Parts: sequence; C-alpha cells; structure tokens
Amino acid sequence: ESGGRRLSIDLAVDSVEEVTPDTAAMVPASGGVRLSVYEAEAARLEPRCGDRLEMPLRMKLPVRYRDPGAFQYADYLLQQGIAAQASVGGAQMAVVGVGEKTWPCRLRAAQAWASGRLNGFARSAANRRVPRVLRLTETDALMLDAMLFGDRAGLTHGLRVGFERTGTFHLFVVSGLHLALLAGALFWLLRRLRAPMWLATLLTLAASAAYAALTGFGQPAQRALVMTSVYLLARLLSRDRDSLNALGAAVLALLVWSPKSLFEASFQMTVLVIVAIAGIAVPLTHRSFLRYGKWTREVFREGRAPRGEPREAQFVLMLELWGEAFATLLGGWAKKLPAMAVGVLFWALELAMVGVVVELVMVLPMATYFHRAAIFGLPANMVALPVVGLLAGSAVATFACALVSPWLAVIPSVVTAGLLHGVTWVIGRISHLAAADVRVPGPAWWVAALALVGWAGCCWAVRRSNWGAVAAAVALPALAVLVLWPEPMVRTPGTLEISAIDVGQGDSVLAVNPDGGAMLIDAGGPIGHHGAGVYGSGEVVASFDVGEEVVAPYLWSRRARRLDVVVLTHAHTDHMGGMPAVLADLRPRELWVGIDPHSPLYNQLLDQAHRLGITVRHVHAGDQMPWGPVRISVLSPAVGYRNPGAPKNDDSVVLRMDYGRASALLEGDAEKPSEATMLADGWVHPVTLLKVGHHGSRTSSTEEFLAAAAPQAAVVSVGLNNTFGHPRREVIDRLAARGTKLARTDEFGLATYLLTPDGKVAEGVREGGLGAPD
Repeated sequence: ESGGRRLSIDLAVDSVEEVTPDTAAMVPASGGVRLSVYEAEAARLEPRCGDRLEMPLRMKLPVRYRDPGAFQYADYLLQQGIAAQASVGGAQMAVVGVGEKTWPCRLRAAQAWASGRLNGFARSAANRRVPRVLRLTETDALMLDAMLFGDRAGLTHGLRVGFERTGTFHLFVVSGLHLALLAGALFWLLRRLRAPMWLATLLTLAASAAYAALTGFGQPAQRALVMTSVYLLARLLSRDRDSLNALGAAVLALLVWSPKSLFEASFQMTVLVIVAIAGIAVPLTHRSFLRYGKWTREVFREGRAPRGEPREAQFVLMLELWGEAFATLLGGWAKKLPAMAVGVLFWALELAMVGVVVELVMVLPMATYFHRAAIFGLPANMVALPVVGLLAGSAVATFACALVSPWLAVIPSVVTAGLLHGVTWVIGRISHLAAADVRVPGPAWWVAALALVGWAGCCWAVRRSNWGAVAAAVALPALAVLVLWPEPMVRTPGTLEISAIDVGQGDSVLAVNPDGGAMLIDAGGPIGHHGAGVYGSGEVVASFDVGEEVVAPYLWSRRARRLDVVVLTHAHTDHMGGMPAVLADLRPRELWVGIDPHSPLYNQLLDQAHRLGITVRHVHAGDQMPWGPVRISVLSPAVGYRNPGAPKNDDSVVLRMDYGRASALLEGDAEKPSEATMLADGWVHPVTLLKVGHHGSRTSSTEEFLAAAAPQAAVVSVGLNNTFGHPRREVIDRLAARGTKLARTDEFGLATYLLTPDGKVAEGVREGGLGAPD
C-alpha cells in the first residue's frame, strides 16, 4: 500500500538474529513484519510481492492497551500473519533478488492488476468526456475496487463513515453478499440458457471459487463459498434445500476447518443474518398476509384449475375481475396490470419484513462489536440493497468492457456512476442526521444470552402456528429494546474512583463520583501535531484513533452512555488527539478548558463542541464547582496566565477533587513554573492520590511540590519503552523516599483507585486479570 511518500510492505521472515551481551545467533522465527518505508518515492522503490529485500531495521512488537474493551491492533496484525513492526528510510532499502512467486503473491498481483485496470479507466480520456454527474471519478474507482476485488487500501475514513453510521458498509466491500449475488445471477443465467443442472452447478461453483480467490479469500468469502456450495449440491442431489440445513452444514464445515471462527464477529454476524432471514423472516411472511403474494402469479396461468383455500381463490378471482375492468378501460394490454401492481406491492412488503427482522436481530452484534444503534439501518439498507444488486452487475460490465477498450466501457460506466452517486448521496444525507450516529455500550452477557434464546424460540414458534408467528412478531422488537436498554454505569458505590487509562505515551483519566457521575480528563492521542503519530512503544500507526479504539471502548465496557464533563488540560495531541472521537461518541454536557493557545486542532475541537451542543467552560485557579458529593477546585492556570503562542505544558489545567477526607490531585503536564506558581499562591495541600505531572518527566514533580502535596499514592501515565525515558529515575526516587506507592500504566495497564470519605485509598479490581498497582 502506498500513500504520498510512505510505503507499507509486509515481509515474510524465517529467522532473526538474537543478540545477547555474549552471543549473537540466527534463530528460526514465524510471523511476518509490517514495514513502514519513508521517502519511498525519493528512492524510486517499486518492490513487488516475492522480491528479496536487504536493509537494516529494528523490529518492535505492536503496543497493547491493557484496558477492558480496547481494540488490540496487535491482534488485528496477528490475524494477518504479522507479528512485528518496523520502519526504515527508502534510501536504506534495496531489492537484491526475486524469490519464488507463491500463490498469495499471484493472487495479490491479480487483485492489483484488476484494480489498476479500473483505476486506469477512471483516468482515461474516454471517461473524462462524460458529464461530471455520470463520470466515474478516481474516488469512485477506489470504492469499486473494494466492492469488486476486496482492495480496501483506498477506503479512507471519509468514504467509510457514512456507510458505517447507517449499517450499510458491508454492501460496499467484498462480502458474502457479493459472492452470493454473483453465484445466483450466474446460475440463473445458465439455467435460462438451458444448461444441464449438473453443468450449471459446476460452472457456478468454479466461478464462485475463482472470484473468492481473486478477492483475497477472506473469511466472509470462505463462508459464502461453503454456503453456496452446500446449497447448490443439495439442489443437484434433490435433497432438502432448507436454508437452515445449509447453514448448519456450512457452520459445521467452517468450524471443523477453523474452530477459532466461532469467536469472530464476522462469523457470528453471518450466522445471525441467515437465522434472521431463513429461520424467522421467511416463515413469518408465509404465516402473514404476505402469503397472498404467491397467488398473484395464478392470474398469469392459462387454463389453470382453481387452487388454494376459498379465501385465496377469492383473492385471485378479484384480481381477474379488476383486470377485466382495466382491459375494458385501457385495452387488452392492461388486463394483468392489477395483478402485476399487487405482486410488486407484496414483493416490497416482503423485502421490508425481511429487512425489519434482520435489523432487529443485528441490534446485538452492532451494539456488542461496533457500539452502534443503526437507527436508520432499515431505510438505508432498503434503499441500498436493490441498488447494490444492480450496481454490482453494471460495475462488472464496466470492468469487462474496459479490458477491451475504454470507449466500449463508457456506456456501462454511465450506469455504474449514476447508481453509485445516487446511493452515496442518499446514504450521505441519512448519515448526517443526528440520530443516525447513536453510540451505545454493548449489553451485559446475560442480556446477549437471553436474546439468543429468544431468537431460537422465534425460529421454533413461527413454524408451529399462526399464534406462534404473532408471539415471534411481538418478541423480536422486545428483544431489540432489551439489548439497547440503558444500564447503570459500572461503579463501586460510596467511593470516588480515579482510573488512569492505558493510552500509551499520553494521558487519560476517568473520575466517577459516588452518585455515578463520570468525568474524563484528557483522552490520549499521538505524540506530535499530525493525524498519524508515534505511540507508546515508538511505532507509527496511521489513522489509529486512540479515542475511538481505546478510550471510548473502555467507557462503554463500564456501560457509560454519556459523560458529565470532559476536561482538556492543554492542547498537546497526546492529551487532545482522542478527544474528537470521545466528544462525538459520548456527548458530554460540558467541556472544560483553560487558556486558548494558537492551535488549529484546538480550534477545531471547540468548533466540534459547539456543533454538538456541548457547553464550553474556561476554568482558572480559584474556581470551585460541586460535582455530586465531590468538591472540585481548579489550581492552575492562574487567572492572569496567557499564552498567545503554540500550546505548552504549563497551559495545563490542574484539578483537585475532595471527597470527605480523601482527595486527588490531577496535574496534567504542569511543569516547574506552574508548580511554583501553585505553591506561591497556596493552592497545594496534602492529598491522598497524585496523578504525576508530565508522565514523570524531570521537568515536573519538584521536591517542594511533592513535599506540599505529600501523596499517599501516585500514578503515572506513560508508554511502554517510550523514547523519552519517562518516568525519570529521580522522580521515582523522590516519591519512594516519601513512602508514596507508585503505579505505572506501562507496567500495570489500567490503574484504578477507590477513595473513601474516611481518607483511605484502595486499588480497584480491574477486568482482564491485571495485577494491582504496588
């Protein structure tokens, strides 16, 4: 993958050099290395899959965030066979040979070739002559690459966000749906061409397998291929073709092949979708008034004998009478118009019912894995699904014609562009509605278990009787409401909780008062002032949002839906980088800031807060605010402090929280000048717990400040193996000399303290089996 002046390469490694003070030896190794290459364009590097490369590099393990609910980028890489990361300058790397072209390399080359041909058509002179609204742009080509060939490299956050918010993202990337559409269309076409059943089955399976391989043969494609194969072979052998039987056979085969699939979100969602459709929606339509839909076809049968029950026969007769009336008024061609109109109506109602059932069942995985309640998922999918079926066909036609000539591809490309622009416009409008992006915590385990049992009961009930179908129709929305029903935030009653969240080399602290109110102080982020940044262990993770992937998931794991207050201590990105996601996801009532430095990112954050209706409050030393039974005092910045330039550490908001005789002092990144001002103004008094300033840097935590604060316990938020040497040894020694118990997030991960009104402090019990702070 390349982007600008950066190149990402996955290396296959068979051995590494293990160096000790006394020896150095090559030892076998398994797992790949993801290499970030800088200045690749300047070095004119064009490595291809299978090439042998030579370069000096130091490998690092991906960082793990030890917080409940946090997305683990390391596990994501391991699923792709990547065990380590590294970076190197383009000038230091050289291609020294061409290795054997393995099948993965050949498939990747075919995928890149197909994407290149489509992108080439988008840049062609023939396409540029088409009016803009019907022209395939290069951005459109990137979306079609993902849809047809599984190449998601070009799907930026801007392209994804609207489809993610409306629950339609699966329609626009290669998934089981696309393979099923291809197989269904090809099988239908072959049968219409009077191909024998066995030949149509074999050709469809061969084409499906080839397409699955071309798209990278990911888990969704594998499952769809197994399902398609089971169904078509059962049809060929004249066996029972019940979809649930095919599902059971496919699930069994996939679990035998890969037992770990049982715990993968995509596998679970595939199973739930088919249970929803085949197990509940289809039998429910047969039990409802929609069963009359199939009798509309009787009007088109010549010389038929009356069939069905009296009511159904009467329904067909009424359609025929209406047809005679239309024929009298409009001519013979209109005789079957009423039956056609009613048939289309029933088809739309059946599609709507299937969509409703699927959306009600998918509430559970959407809340559990994506923390979204796709309020507009049903209308968005109702619009998108039929269009995507047509779009996939026209896109394939565009690609096939582009292989012959760009001018030949113009006609299908106009259809493709029109459909793509239309559906993206509609999805974009829906996704911008405030209610379209509702973020929710995942339900408790017992709620998920109850929902699964309830859906199994619905599958059984709809097959038993009409009353069973009624019971299922009532149970489905009730189960969805149960999954989304707000639960109290997980907390320890009667305590003030202070939790330092593991965000690598950054800061984020959660405070929960005895009444269950929640306040977040900072939200972590990358080091530096750009979108991508260096995290705790020094690796660069492009487009990784610590607010979306670490902080918000931890809050959701605590059942938090909304925050009382978010505090930004100062506008450095290791404190502010994750905050836009937190504001959007948990909609705090207030945002507290200190001074307003010169920072475009800070200004963007304030603009976002105003758009979301969040009250922005500027706080200074001397301010005091009640927060339930907790009293909050602001110690810094001083009232007269100003900084018209770039953000700096001494801008930090410093808070003291008092609960009975217990207290906590949260320093942000305040350094010696800020500490000296607080001491001179008489704001610093003994505290129970100290959040150490500036990650334990020697620029903070002076002897005088620690003597005045005299903390019983302290916690420092710091990244593992960070390049700054935080926390500094002299700071650790100062705390140890005073008998202060110190916890570090790089060693212990999430560190939780429970302060009681009698002045005592205890370490909180944390999920995940992590050790308690010392």
